Amino acid sequence: MSYIKRVYLLILFLVALSLHAQENFTSYLQPQVAINYKVSSFYTHNFSLENRNYTIESGESRFRVRHLHLAHFSNLKIKDNQSIALGIQYRFRQAFDDGSNELRLTQQYNLTKQALVTRFGHRLRTEQRITKNLTTHRFRYRFSMDFPLRGERLDVGEPYLVGNWESLLSVAKTKLPEYDQRFTLNLGWLLTKKTKFQVGAEYRFEDFTHQTQHVLFLLTTFNISL
Repeated sequence: MSYIKRVYLLILFLVALSLHAQENFTSYLQPQVAINYKVSSFYTHNFSLENRNYTIESGESRFRVRHLHLAHFSNLKIKDNQSIALGIQYRFRQAFDDGSNELRLTQQYNLTKQALVTRFGHRLRTEQRITKNLTTHRFRYRFSMDFPLRGERLDVGEPYLVGNWESLLSVAKTKLPEYDQRFTLNLGWLLTKKTKFQVGAEYRFEDFTHQTQHVLFLLTTFNISL
């Protein structure tokens, strides 16, 4: 229980930090449902549906839908601890806040290592974000770690913790390069052998070399494995 309290305290700290950003601060509520389908021991599919909603926009409290998106990833294991993946995502935004709809293509490499009860992960991604008027290329590196909060392995009904640190570079012809930094912390529970539920927060420093924007995401994720 002490671990759960610490996660909540950290989330409250992120909220308090965000309040100092005022006009350059945005907050979202972002629920997601993900389904993992195992085709074979080395090949899997992942499907997800995500909804992003404003809770604070430009320092003012409000609630409205920003976008809805559907995504699919095909993952191929190339070694016991390494995999590559291709992803496609379509973001429906125009119907909600007059922003452009987006097609996103993703290429990914993932490496994991186990040390005692903690698993470490390194993920490299390249992306092409295609909208009506612009194509943006993004380059991403994420370091992550996760571990059970009780005992040496994760059993049904028990909690676990997942933390991520990610750096991101966005480049496009008509815009200056943009650098982002992201920190994510999720508290999860293994509900059954095939279902997990996570709740957490992500804090982003966007375009921090020019005009920093502070963005806070309140996250919920329900994962199903078939």
